[in-house]
Amino acid sequence: MSFRALTPQFSVSPQLSVADVNAAASGGFKTIICARPDGESADQTPSMEIEQAARCRGLEFLAIPVRSGSLPSDDAVEAMRSALERVPGPVLTYCQGGNRAARLWALAQAGHMPVEGILAAGRAAGIDLSSLGDRLAAAPHAPRPAAAKAVARRFNVVIAGGGAAGLATAASILRRRPGISVAIVDPSATHDYQPGWTMVGGGIFTPEQTRRPEKGLIPAGATWVRQPVAGFLPEAREVALGDGTVLSYDVLVVATGLTLDWAAIPGLEDALGRNGVTSNYRYDLAPYTWQLVQGLSRGRALFTQPPMPIKCAGAPQKAMYLSCDAWQRRGVLKDISVGFDTATPALFGVAAFVPALMAYIERYGVDLHLRSKLVAVDGARRVATFERATEAGSERVEQTFDMLHVAPPQVAPAVVRSSPLAGADGFVAVDPATLRHASFSEIFALGDAAGTSNAKTAAAARKQAPVVAVNVLAALDGKAPVAAYDGYGACPLTVERGRIVLAEFGYGGKLEPTLPLWLLRGTQPTRLAWFLKEKVMPQLYWRGMLRGHELLAAPRNASGA
Repeated sequence: MSFRALTPQFSVSPQLSVADVNAAASGGFKTIICARPDGESADQTPSMEIEQAARCRGLEFLAIPVRSGSLPSDDAVEAMRSALERVPGPVLTYCQGGNRAARLWALAQAGHMPVEGILAAGRAAGIDLSSLGDRLAAAPHAPRPAAAKAVARRFNVVIAGGGAAGLATAASILRRRPGISVAIVDPSATHDYQPGWTMVGGGIFTPEQTRRPEKGLIPAGATWVRQPVAGFLPEAREVALGDGTVLSYDVLVVATGLTLDWAAIPGLEDALGRNGVTSNYRYDLAPYTWQLVQGLSRGRALFTQPPMPIKCAGAPQKAMYLSCDAWQRRGVLKDISVGFDTATPALFGVAAFVPALMAYIERYGVDLHLRSKLVAVDGARRVATFERATEAGSERVEQTFDMLHVAPPQVAPAVVRSSPLAGADGFVAVDPATLRHASFSEIFALGDAAGTSNAKTAAAARKQAPVVAVNVLAALDGKAPVAAYDGYGACPLTVERGRIVLAEFGYGGKLEPTLPLWLLRGTQPTRLAWFLKEKVMPQLYWRGMLRGHELLAAPRNASGA
């Protein structure tokens, strides 16, 4: 069971079992709150049994039920607010999927935390609370980020985000100029190697191989500010934090990543992790993908891809290929109907790689639907609804499933979308080469948060980080950007266990192979590419990229030299 922390003192969880209560007690929780009414599903452990288990372990227990499909009532919010003031923490609150529990907490914090601080805490836990924005803002005396100027700390460079892009940039900056002050703003206690989650869903990696403590990855010389970003104040050169304080900067780097918009598909959030609904886009769900693959011997398996942009455009089909390969090896693929519905007009955005991928679509007998978007999930009935393009316009199609792997819609974080930094698409508006903001010369952005047309992958961030590092130092010296990014991104498409189509390309789909073609031809599946994905790339990430080593990633001069 995965417990998702919104604050160090409050976490949420899907439906608990008695065994989960024991794990919670061992994990240090002091109180359990049930936010789910009894009797919602046949496999639900009654709250009385959870209460008995909790009290046997010396934990407090309260029930503040919230009906599925509805927002918490004012009475429920007040009960939660009162409970949090008097019960011992840390507190674990559960419901069917964890989302009602998170909303209950968020509304209970209204008026006590800045709105953006609440939303940012949700984003850090992988929960989108943006639909509560108006209700949170309407709370009496709700603090505003712009008013939080009483306490300020100043840094030469503030980096918003401690993910792959943020840490790599900090390390590259400090390797070049160790004496400057750099702050990394991120509330997360752990750091995930997200490219590894496909391998977890395919039974190759364990989840633990993809996660490390954030503290151990902060570069020497950097200051870790463990707070969510609540707002950007570029005119004042300040960043507002979730606790109401601000940081001031000479140069700002925005590396906040993007938001997985699970709530955009009705029914999806509550279905995740049960009834055959899964996603490799979440740490706690990737193992469930492999569990479903192992358990399925006949029936229908559906895999979906939302409209662009998304993290690693190949990830949705990677899950499908590895699943099909596992079923084929077990001799059961012939009894499983596999479908791939993608909202995009082509199987992959760079045409040179499509023939190799189509060969595997045919090999596995996949029913491919282009321009087909998942629009609803009914987990209890195991029905997925798609909106598919037709010559006349579009039609809605319902399909039953035994397994449904969903890649969720993805958007810029609310704190970016609502800021002066955002472009028309909600992401940070930057020059595609220098990665400097279009209007604020002391602001840069990279990784998934940047409004550039490259593939949003860790490989792209690895190439972008040295460019931003060099240009940040130039900005500190009062100079124009001197390095340029060429749009490089890479997507290792795991078409079967042991072979990968290694798609490397830059802006405009230009092929950008790293190795010579006689050694590795990326448009074809190869064992060497699999070896790189399984053995080399994780080490390159942990020991190279995050430590500022720029192997095969030296920044190119902005003049093209």
